[in-house]
Amino acid sequence: MARQATGVNAAISLLVKMGKSACERQERVKYGEVAQIMEEKKNILTYEGLRKYEDELHELKVVKRQEVAQKIKEAREQGDLSENAEYDAAKDEQRDIEARIEELEKILKNAEVVVEDEVDLDKINIGCRVRILDLEYSEELEYKIVGSTEANSLKGKISNESPVGKALIGKKVGDTIEVETQAGILAYKVLEIQRSN
Repeated sequence: MARQATGVNAAISLLVKMGKSACERQERVKYGEVAQIMEEKKNILTYEGLRKYEDELHELKVVKRQEVAQKIKEAREQGDLSENAEYDAAKDEQRDIEARIEELEKILKNAEVVVEDEVDLDKINIGCRVRILDLEYSEELEYKIVGSTEANSLKGKISNESPVGKALIGKKVGDTIEVETQAGILAYKVLEIQRSN
């Protein structure tokens, strides 16, 4: 329920930014037009990200669906479903799988793939791997710039929509950037731009 409310709040926020009145916002949310607006957002993916999502979708549709169907079948055979924890767990798992399948299909439907071999290395763009110097701590960092759906800071992949990613896009080797974050203003110098593969 909270996830749905958050989605509606994000949708209303999007319409506010588009300059719609409160009545228009409520009507558009009411009739599902907001969901359509949100679905139309392009998901920028690298080829690696596209393959990862396609593989996950295939695994969920072919393997996981069958596994959970078998679990449900076995749980039904045990008798009374009203007090059957295994049945409830299998139905919850089925719901989660179907929700993830729907999410992946939306991502892939609106995917725009960046051809990393064609990325211009004169300036930072999605699909580049960049090496930057944190000017405060004199520490070198390396990131791959990806679309927001692929971002994973633990794997060194930052979104083009994140504060650092946004500031890096379009910069060249030798450029210095300042990024306003919750931790304060951070300063970086671009040391190297390379292909990620």
